[in-house]
Amino acid sequence: MPYARKDLLTWQKGMYYHIYNRGVNRSTIFREPKNYLYVISKIKEYSLANHLTMISYCLEPNHYHFLTRQDGNEPASNLPQFIFNSYTKAYNKMYNHSGTLFEGRFRAKPVQTSSHLLHLCRYIHGNPVKDGLVADPADWPYSNYLEWIGERNGTLVDHAFINQQFGNAGEYKKFLFQYLKSRDLPDDVKRFLEDLEK
Repeated sequence: MPYARKDLLTWQKGMYYHIYNRGVNRSTIFREPKNYLYVISKIKEYSLANHLTMISYCLEPNHYHFLTRQDGNEPASNLPQFIFNSYTKAYNKMYNHSGTLFEGRFRAKPVQTSSHLLHLCRYIHGNPVKDGLVADPADWPYSNYLEWIGERNGTLVDHAFINQQFGNAGEYKKFLFQYLKSRDLPDDVKRFLEDLEK
């Protein structure tokens, strides 16, 4: 299923969604640590106020991934709008940038199988390694991987989800590193993720 326009999706309580976007022409959207930290603070603010659970996320220099569960009636589609409307204005002013910052409207896709959900978690956390930014996902501070493995005490994590799906953080770490070593995913997961690689 290709990524859908946000206005063509049905946003439902209890559903998981992958939300993604990147800079126009793959250009940089996060230039320095304070850019990342601003967005993370906005994720916290929105999630707390609107009953949204961030399962996994990763911010990279030219793109972002959010895997969220909509726990309330407020559509998860409002998360990127809330964050990046203000972020784009601040970015343009700070860096004397004009024109659009992103490739277009964000992409979103409902996650409808357990397999896709679990493989998407490790795809997102493994992205900084896959993209050559770090050798170990624990060395990239702008994801919630450190919360997943208990090495940082942040709030953007669902420990009950980790325990239910993997048993403990150690099992998830093994699951992630299997992917990082082989870069192999089941065919149906590859098809699910294929739009991300274009």
